[in-house]
Amino acid sequence: MRKGEVNNQKQKGTTILEFVVVALVFFVMLIGICAAGSLYYTHNALLESTRRGARYAALQPGATPTGTAHVTPSDQACDTTSPSLTNIKNMTMYGNVAGTGNKLAPGLTADNICVVYSSLPSDPSAAPGFGVGQGAVSVSIINYDFHFVVPLITRTIRMPPYKTTIAGESAGKCPPGGC
Repeated sequence: MRKGEVNNQKQKGTTILEFVVVALVFFVMLIGICAAGSLYYTHNALLESTRRGARYAALQPGATPTGTAHVTPSDQACDTTSPSLTNIKNMTMYGNVAGTGNKLAPGLTADNICVVYSSLPSDPSAAPGFGVGQGAVSVSIINYDFHFVVPLITRTIRMPPYKTTIAGESAGKCPPGGC
């Protein structure tokens, strides 16, 4: 037997072992890239959800009757009395007020959405609160958990709070001259 044949016999199967190790690392990285893409998509979906909710909320009445100045009480973290609260949350979750269709972000619930009405000191002579051309409304998504799943690395990531604030526009009230 020659020396070259002996070495081949000793190394038989090492190629398949090397392939298995390299393929395992490659596929874990590939799945990790897909999971990171899903995380990025969820980040953008949550940000867009707050924007949609805030744009809708700025056009809705903050109190009954429509046009009444309203401010979220300072002892409450989120508003619970707005007549449009359910519609605002549906707009934030689904992109429509009916609350139908797929959610904009998977796993987003009404409990994750916080609506706050505040007054802006832009006009000191105006009554404080949210109303036509005064105050602001903020829509936030809080305590949202993203489930990051990669083989050997499974984590739940608490996403940071997402918040969009928009100044009061029509606040559900028609200007003089009609809507």
